[in-house]
Amino acid sequence: MFDSLSTSLNKVFRDLRGYGKLSEKNVKDALREVRMALLEADVHYQVARDFVARVQEKCLGADVLESVTPGQQFVKHVNDELADLLGGARKEFDFSARPAAVMMLGLHGAGKTTTCGKLARRWNQPGRKTLLVACDIRRPAAVDQLQILAGQTGAEFLGPEPGESVPTLGARAVQHARRIGADRVIYDTGGRFQIDDELVQELKELKEAVNPHNVVLVVDSAIGQESVSVAETFNEAVGLTGLILTKLDGDARGGAALSIHAVTKCPILMVGVGEKAEDLDDFYPDRMASRILGMGDVVSFVEKAQASFDIDEMARMEERVNKNRLDLEDFLMQLRQIKKLGSLQGLIDLLPGASNLPADVKENAMGQSADGMKRAEAIILSMTPRERRRPQLIDANRKRRIARGSGVEVSDVNELLKNFGRAQKMAKSFKKNQKRLLRRGR
Repeated sequence: MFDSLSTSLNKVFRDLRGYGKLSEKNVKDALREVRMALLEADVHYQVARDFVARVQEKCLGADVLESVTPGQQFVKHVNDELADLLGGARKEFDFSARPAAVMMLGLHGAGKTTTCGKLARRWNQPGRKTLLVACDIRRPAAVDQLQILAGQTGAEFLGPEPGESVPTLGARAVQHARRIGADRVIYDTGGRFQIDDELVQELKELKEAVNPHNVVLVVDSAIGQESVSVAETFNEAVGLTGLILTKLDGDARGGAALSIHAVTKCPILMVGVGEKAEDLDDFYPDRMASRILGMGDVVSFVEKAQASFDIDEMARMEERVNKNRLDLEDFLMQLRQIKKLGSLQGLIDLLPGASNLPADVKENAMGQSADGMKRAEAIILSMTPRERRRPQLIDANRKRRIARGSGVEVSDVNELLKNFGRAQKMAKSFKKNQKRLLRRGR
């Protein structure tokens, strides 16, 4: 995401950093390039113009023109304004009521029902109960889809009765939620290919029946400026409290994300970055601004790692490393822990300097890493439990059998065993260094 914008902005910054001192002309020329980069990224014209005007006002001050690092000061002001453009501080859902009602809106194809399922998966934690209510009664597939998602996430489900209207279903859902002790209720409302009077009236009546604290629009970011227009229309018709942008992983320009808050004044709450159930991220404007400028998002990277890695397994692994007992079962566990982190594309995008990597290099690295992990897992699973615990038993005949079982070449099995051998050496080296440091500490 934002690849084209990141590339253009980083070129501007590289040129600026070449100057020991900036003049007013340098700043204006650079900002002209920034404005062109924003427009090419499909940012709303008025939003791009206002953004550049604000940055120019800051950058023509003494802190930039007389600074010993003028290029860095320029980047700082662009970063600050980008964060403000995206919404400033992080905004949350309103969960002050119990049950907390979340009314989800969106046009057909935006990913509204799928996002309802993703939210239910996130919120349906131990000790909490989430209810999914199917209010899209004109599209039978939507009701069935939501019921399936409820089953997959462990959420409660409530569908329409024959002939029941949407407002009546909403009122019944309020009572049902209280009866079952639900903490949060998600209303999957009806969608259309375009906003019409019938849809607006239905949404208004449902809103009156359920009195939601959260009215959230799911917007397809891949449709660019059209998504901004959709959000503006929904906001005027119904009144929104927040937005969720979907398909952001497939939007290399990112103009919708950069325009939508500025135009609607509604906060972006979350973003969809993939099709899997876990591919829904909290939205942090400051972190996103850093990613756009090629500075990465190390905080989100660490949070993903903390959420994905099993602490008990890591403790067990540390104990086995200390006892020199690392085997292929442990190697397999490590592979699976890494896979939990999510897509490699998403992880690379979080690292500083990722935007400077050529596209073919990133694609090649991700392809090799993803294929390599799948291949390694298949090879280890083709071994017997005894072979995994004692890799030294694997001779030529066993390698041929393992290769046939996992659908790879014998050379792939050899490569895996070499990598495992390197991991064992590293573990031993780590233990030796740890002992050496402890002796010095005494």
